[in-house]
Amino acid sequence: MHAHLKDSPTTARTRDERVILARAVTKLFELWQLPSADQLMLLGLNESNRIALQRYAKGEALAANRDLLERVGHLLGIHKALKLLFPRNAEIATGWMSSPNTLFDGGTPIDIARRFGFAGLLMVRGTLDRMRGG
Repeated sequence: MHAHLKDSPTTARTRDERVILARAVTKLFELWQLPSADQLMLLGLNESNRIALQRYAKGEALAANRDLLERVGHLLGIHKALKLLFPRNAEIATGWMSSPNTLFDGGTPIDIARRFGFAGLLMVRGTLDRMRGG
């Protein structure tokens, strides 16, 4: 689940780097067991663009789109933070995004991302960073 890139995902400009990121985010969504509508929302893609998820799963590179690459970077950062926070409880780490949370007034992190878009994704990652003491 590591992208092994020298720079952050937002600077991933080569096709090979974007293929690695597509595979990583596809595996992440499988791990989190998110429905395709939530996957598309988290990537900032239109719900009618389900074919993009299929292309990414088949090894096609992410689009060279700054917003998409930033979102993937934050999603991978969320995953890393969850692994650090819950190293001995994979069930909590993998279900966290879809679980009601008092930190979000009983809503799920997915709800926050849906409600606030990119800013919601940043809110979720920031919450995890604060939980880690960062």
